[in-house]
Amino acid sequence: MSERDEEAGTTGGTRRAEQRQGPPAGTGRADPATEAFLAHRNLLFTVAYEMLGSATDAEDVLQESWLRWANVDRAAVRDERAYLVRIVTRQALDRLRALGRRRESYVGPWLPEPLLTAPDVAEDVELAESVSMAMLLVLETLGPTERAVFVLREVFDLDYEEIAGAVGRTPATVRQIAHRARAHVAARRPRGLVSPAETRAVLRAFQRAVETGDLQTLLDLLAPDVVALSDGGGVRRTIPRPILGADKVARLLASGWYRRAAARTVEPVEVNGGPGLLVRLDGEIDGVLAVRVANGRVAGLYHVRNPQKLSRVARETAVSR
Repeated sequence: MSERDEEAGTTGGTRRAEQRQGPPAGTGRADPATEAFLAHRNLLFTVAYEMLGSATDAEDVLQESWLRWANVDRAAVRDERAYLVRIVTRQALDRLRALGRRRESYVGPWLPEPLLTAPDVAEDVELAESVSMAMLLVLETLGPTERAVFVLREVFDLDYEEIAGAVGRTPATVRQIAHRARAHVAARRPRGLVSPAETRAVLRAFQRAVETGDLQTLLDLLAPDVVALSDGGGVRRTIPRPILGADKVARLLASGWYRRAAARTVEPVEVNGGPGLLVRLDGEIDGVLAVRVANGRVAGLYHVRNPQKLSRVARETAVSR
């Protein structure tokens, strides 16, 4: 029996499950399998999203995982949460390997698909950091298995035996992978996290300076090593390459990149557990700017205009761990 068939419960279970619809949205009375899946859905989405950096692909992974879970013999499942995480991890690993090939031909800089998150996500510092644009970019530098091990161990605190079952390695090997991944991320992860209150104050000042084109205030607000990245996916006009340094970024912003106009509005929002600006043009979402604040200054700007990546900034997405 294959690994996938084992997850589905029978050798023909996956084929039968593929004819079913996904789990219901929560209306009406659900069967026990559906109730169990929905009870952990936010967690499962977060696992898949942190592994993939794409909400669209994470949703596809959840659908594929549901098809397998629907035919599992639940009487033989000791820990539903761990079992579901294992299914999702395996599906996400397959998707991540395919995505790596697709991203090689991506037009322009690639950024994760942004999420509009609830304000309380920022209060959970570890969760907020793990879904931040900056951290997701760091995770992109890991190999698929390293990324899965790091996410499951460092973010969701699974034990090595559980992770081993999810990634198909021995617990001893998983320990070694976790050590390497932890060191790799530690050397690259963003520093100088600040409180949500301080972050909001910096964002308000930053928004005013951007809207008015106040160059001096921008220079005061930007960290010396600030970086600005922009993702249009080859569809929308954006900055073609990263911009580094306070002077260059300030002059870019002061030139009118986000200057208030009659047809353009800028709204402060929570993006991936941190501050951001939602930009509308003629009432339609034109882009989102995630802002990383460190030591009281803006240290990173992540501008997404690719229309295919903007569906999750029209409404809040629930994430949890």
